Amino acid sequence: MSAAPGEQRVAWAQARELAFAAGAASPPVSVPLSAAVARVLADPVLALCDVPHYASSAMDGWAVRGPGPWVLRTASETSAAALGANDARAIVTGGLIPEAADAVLRSEAGVVVGGELRASIEPSPGQHIRPAGEEFRRGDVAIEAGVRVNPAHIAVAAACGADELVVRARGRVSLVLTGDEVVTHSIPAPGTVRDSFGPTLPAFVGMLGGEVVREARRGDDLEALADALSAEPTASDVVITTGGTGSSSADHLRAALSRLGARIQVGGVEMRPGGPSLLARLDDGRLLIGLPGNPLAAMMGLLTLAEPLLAALSGGRVAEPSRIRLAQAVPPGRGATRLIPFRLVDGLALPSAFTGSAMLRGLADASGVLVGSSAGAEAGAELEFVTLPWS
Repeated sequence: MSAAPGEQRVAWAQARELAFAAGAASPPVSVPLSAAVARVLADPVLALCDVPHYASSAMDGWAVRGPGPWVLRTASETSAAALGANDARAIVTGGLIPEAADAVLRSEAGVVVGGELRASIEPSPGQHIRPAGEEFRRGDVAIEAGVRVNPAHIAVAAACGADELVVRARGRVSLVLTGDEVVTHSIPAPGTVRDSFGPTLPAFVGMLGGEVVREARRGDDLEALADALSAEPTASDVVITTGGTGSSSADHLRAALSRLGARIQVGGVEMRPGGPSLLARLDDGRLLIGLPGNPLAAMMGLLTLAEPLLAALSGGRVAEPSRIRLAQAVPPGRGATRLIPFRLVDGLALPSAFTGSAMLRGLADASGVLVGSSAGAEAGAELEFVTLPWS
């Protein structure tokens, strides 16, 4: 494993920059409408037709021409024959407006007497008619590029005649979860821990703009880990591992990377929790993010390294930290950069007391993560913070 300038621990902000710089955007892809929710548009959605594409009724009632009373005419459901002067034809909401119709008389405002339609209040010209092209004209931009697609966008795209959307690519991620002590079901016995990564990481990676395509679970064994890291190199762009980033006899990630000829890009981050998080490039070109085994430390590693890397692979960008005022003091503590979950209370940041590497309680309730220093901060001071993908 060859050394790199960033092999030693680097500052938190620099780690994020290095992770972003390591990724190169993949070409956009076309996906069916049903698969486009939460994806980011690479190309704008254009209206392929007028929306609505025909003039339709906004009410149940009668399409009418001229002043009443009107002669009530009958027609087949698909007929669009023009109305004659002082004619009326029954119509339902969404129905095609007959040619030459002036307005729609809603059913509550009319009565039929002996084949003649009479109105209690005559409609004004154009009343209750939805004209063609009211929302979009053919060729209009219906949804701008760069938008994260929601279900309403899908409905708009369908109305505009689209069957597929061109979206940014998502980084394909292989997960390699390690640990002899990890159990995947029920209450763990003393000396074992419940797996929090297996059910969490695919969703977390998805929220960060990636897609988990492969998952493997291995014990604390160098040979098994090296085999898992080198398996199916064309299946993914990124490998994310959990555990084994330290230097104990049970930590094998760095040795496995050395055996595979990987190049370390970030050997660790000057932050707490999550300092042992690392970024490497495997000899087959894939990038690897090594996360610590403790849950909160791993989540901070994801926000620090995986978020910018996956943004780069999708052709996106990483938002700069914002600033917020503290509702309560942050006491001094270890770590050049301290990442502290907080809740938003009356517009102020209330730091969590649950900041240990293995504690998830504070993060589960968090509105964001404060970026502090070893010096702490007084109540009322401003600190930088990063948002969480689900907040």
